[in-house]
Amino acid sequence: MRVVLRAGAAVTATAGEAERLGLRRLLVVCGARGKDTAQAVADSLGPALAGLHDEARMHVPVEVADRAVEVALAAGADGCVAVGGGSAIGLGKAIALRTGLPLIAVPSTYAGSEMTPVWGLTEGGVKRTGRDRAVLPRSVVYDPELTLSLPVPLSVTSGINAIAHAVEALYAPDTSPIVSLMAREGVRAMAEALPDVAADPASLDARGRALYGAWLCGSCLGATTMGLHHKLCHVLGGTFGLPHAETHTVVLPYALAYNAPAAPDAADAVARALGGTADAPTALWELAGRLGAPRSLAELGLIEADLTVAADQVTGQPYANPREVTAEGVLGVLRAAYGGAAPGSR
Repeated sequence: MRVVLRAGAAVTATAGEAERLGLRRLLVVCGARGKDTAQAVADSLGPALAGLHDEARMHVPVEVADRAVEVALAAGADGCVAVGGGSAIGLGKAIALRTGLPLIAVPSTYAGSEMTPVWGLTEGGVKRTGRDRAVLPRSVVYDPELTLSLPVPLSVTSGINAIAHAVEALYAPDTSPIVSLMAREGVRAMAEALPDVAADPASLDARGRALYGAWLCGSCLGATTMGLHHKLCHVLGGTFGLPHAETHTVVLPYALAYNAPAAPDAADAVARALGGTADAPTALWELAGRLGAPRSLAELGLIEADLTVAADQVTGQPYANPREVTAEGVLGVLRAAYGGAAPGSR
């Protein structure tokens, strides 16, 4: 794929990327909250705009995807531009998966989905994911100006969501020296940028450094197989409707604490990337606290009775993870994340 990263790129580069790809009728997709930003991108496309569809929703419900595909086909679109966070880009991927239309991603958060061939759809309360190169965007346009309106709380949780991709890439079974290098640099860049974003949300420098971190962390997600952390978050989001970025933020320290004994080198790499701390899980928990992010599943609306149901779903299917995934172990992670105490205190 081709990546553009510069201030103002959303409205100055998107049309050029479409032209480079030979696209002449583009459907712009977004969520309701990001419609104004998407409209500016849509306007920049001029006569190449086939329409704007603003019905993206979190976790991409299958009925939302079905509707978007119908809109794309009815508009005669030969490509799609997804503007916004993971929900919008996820919907763009669903269109690409179903129709084969090329996708241009214009992210407004730090989630990193734009750098991956991973798609996700939620049906009947269950989120399914898969990999298909058809959903990998042909171009990604990063514009720090586009993230200026992202509220600080969501900036923080979106950034820690990105860090989670890099953390799991470090102990993935298909990691590599290059991926590990990107993961360490992604964690470092994001962990250093987020406090600056929180202190000065209008700083284009801080926002640009966060996008750089998101680019690296998202690339790690696209290159490797995710483990327990992502499985937990998919279940908590798809089944219980918990907010995506906030859930990643809460769960990450506890998932890493669970896996660290089986992946000490990965935990040490995260610790070094966070500034040389001795305990990476606690450092991640403290980072979230300093930045005012949620630190317990109870804060996100989960009830204690849901923990056993979630644990059963997480252990219901095999997947790669450095430490054996057991029902008892997963329940322990969920209980710790539900309570929200420091990872080492449970």
